[in-house]
This record gives sequence, C-alpha cells and structure tokens, in this order.
Amino acid sequence: MKKIPIGISSCLMGQNVRFDGGHKRDAYITGTLSEYFEFHAFCPEVEIGLGTPRPTIHLIKAGMSVRCVGIKDPELDVTERLRSHAEKQKDLHADLCGYILKKGSPSCGMERVKVYEGIQSHKDGVGIYAQEMMRLNPLLPVEEEGRLGDAGLRENFIQRVYVLYRWKQMLETGLTPSDLTHFHARHKLIIMSHDDYRDLGQLLAGVTKVNVADLAEQYILQLMITLKKVAKRKNHVNVLQHILGYLKKDLAADDKAELCEVIERYRNGYIPLIVPITLLKHHFRKSPDPYIEESYYMSPYPQELRLINQL
Repeated sequence: MKKIPIGISSCLMGQNVRFDGGHKRDAYITGTLSEYFEFHAFCPEVEIGLGTPRPTIHLIKAGMSVRCVGIKDPELDVTERLRSHAEKQKDLHADLCGYILKKGSPSCGMERVKVYEGIQSHKDGVGIYAQEMMRLNPLLPVEEEGRLGDAGLRENFIQRVYVLYRWKQMLETGLTPSDLTHFHARHKLIIMSHDDYRDLGQLLAGVTKVNVADLAEQYILQLMITLKKVAKRKNHVNVLQHILGYLKKDLAADDKAELCEVIERYRNGYIPLIVPITLLKHHFRKSPDPYIEESYYMSPYPQELRLINQL
C-alpha cells in the first residue's frame, strides 16, 4: 500500500517555523508514522507572511467573537488572514486523509487553546486556521500531537485515517450501489465497536443507481462522525462475542471455553485486545468464514503499527 497523505503542522516535522525560530519535532510522527503516512507540512502563520522569528500572537475574546492578535501589538490582527488562508488551501486539504495539528497554537490548536479576556484566560478556544480548516473538511480525521500519546485516541485517529483512505480509493473507480453496501459490510464490525450500526445500514437499505451519490455523501459523513467516538472496552467485547458466533459450529468445547475465558479476561482489563483477536484469527484460519475474512475489524490497518496491543 502506498503511503497515505496526511496534513501536519510544519513544526512537528522539525521545520524551524515557530515564533522563536525553533521547532517541535515529534519523534513518533517522524519515526513510526512516517513509514505509513506521507506528510504534507503546513504553517499558516509563516504562509500568511508573519515570518520567522515573529511577534507572538494569541486568542482574545472580543465581544461575541474570538480574534487572533499580537500579544505586544494588539493592532496586529491576523484572524481573517488565517481564515482566508484555510479557504485558499481547501483543494490541497481535500486530497488528505487526516491532519495532525500543534497543540495549544492560536492558529493550529484543535481544542483547549487559551483565550484571553482581559487578564483572565480560559482553555476553550480553537486555533483560527484549524477551526476554518475543519469546518471546510468535515470528513477529515483531525488530531493533535499531544493527544496521540493516549493509546485510545491514537488508535481512533489512525483507524479513521485508514477508513477514509479506503473510501477515497473506492470512489476513484466509480461508485455503484454494490460498492457502497460492500464497503459498509466490511466495516460493519468496526462500526459496532464504536456505536450502533443499524442507522447506517438503514440509510443504505434503499440505495439505487439514481440515489447512490446522495446516499454515499450522507453515509460517509455519518460514518466519520460515528467513528470519532472512541471505542469502549464493552463495545469491543460485544463485537468479539459476535465474531465468536461465526465459529460455533466448528469449535470444540474446550476451544470455545478458552475463547470465552480470553474474552472475559479482556473485559476485565487483564489482557489487551490483541490477545482475543489473535486467538480468533487462529481459529478462522482453520475454519474460514467469507464474511469475517472480508471484515476489517481484526485487521483495520498494518499490524506493524501494533495499536491494538495497547487497548
């Protein structure tokens, strides 16, 4: 598989574009993730002409709105320039399958950015550029480098990246009703691990050649919203038990007992998700099932990423 295009704040790639002329190179991103992702670096503050090094900026509450202005020079207001720049880059962003932003940045922060109101501040802001970029690209998986240190959030982001990548690959060959229902079937167990899949299934119940484009647009938006919810352990247990049902005619009593015990140990937090999944894969190699074989749940991304080892 070719590398997946991902947008990223330039400083995280080691580029000296910070306000002080430095960078915030992230070893996990430039190491592990760079083996699978093709990073496209963006620094809106430099790209709108602020230069490096540059006067520091921050978010302030101004009436009912939030503005991005200079700390030492409040007359320097780059709010509209940042929004306009995100709009100008819309076509570049449309080719991406994910975006990693710099935590806390008044231009690029995804959430909990400091907003000043007089001498008080509160962490409930969003970077001006990031906010506009996310508004213009509602399907795009977005995460901050700081949050990628959390195993659940990291797995959730990368899983969404691969789902959107597969979706875009499917669209490249021309979409048919069969393609759409097949895509849903292959991702159904993943959806179950995040939420109830029935609404998405019902959406596709009446798909035809005439309405496939409209339904596909509704489907992928609803799917990406659903997958943004981090999968909980209890949801994974439900999926594992569901998968176990496909082996009920082939498993010996002691093998079934072992699988049930392993799933229960996962439920109680004694072992990671990789253990029951590996055991299930072992039994399906002996007793293949076409539906399970096509499902992405047990192999949602390259196993070398080892994300489910920590869940």
